[in-house]
Amino acid sequence: MKSVFVVEVLSLFCFVLLSQVTAKNSEDIRCKCICPPYRDIEGQIYNQNVSLKDCNCLHVVEPMPVDGKDVEAYCLRCECKYEERSSDTIKVTIIIYLSILGLLLLYMVYLTLLEPMLKRRLFGHSQLIQSDDDVGDQQPFANAHNVLSRSHSRPNMLNKVEHAQQRWRRQVQEQRKSVFDRHVVLS
Repeated sequence: MKSVFVVEVLSLFCFVLLSQVTAKNSEDIRCKCICPPYRDIEGQIYNQNVSLKDCNCLHVVEPMPVDGKDVEAYCLRCECKYEERSSDTIKVTIIIYLSILGLLLLYMVYLTLLEPMLKRRLFGHSQLIQSDDDVGDQQPFANAHNVLSRSHSRPNMLNKVEHAQQRWRRQVQEQRKSVFDRHVVLS
């Protein structure tokens, strides 16, 4: 229930962010002039929100640090570049990144907190307490597939995944026995 609410709030937030920006903001376009040191003047970087045709030293460098005929010599040393970015693309990328990060965080919480509690309820506490001689290195939920296959509340796909996971665990356990106990490498 909470996860559905979180997804709804997230999608509403994404919709509001995307619908806010329809035209280019003044921050999306700029002219950046990098002027190296000239005589006794330190090098500086100048930024102005101007059009592409006005992207030159005369329109961007304000206040002009030199006077008179030195302006042309100073401006020839400056390198001006017109830069344009799409804030919509940046916002969408960040939203997708944060959404994936949030989903992974929720999945981590599920795996670390909720799944063990659900398995304890489903299998009962008595099945979790087993002697080391009976189990070895197996997981305490080695018979999870048997219990879950009897349960009709889980979808068929989850049963298949659980069955594949248990089969993989059995194969790993058999490989461990072969390698460590019998000193035989499986091919």
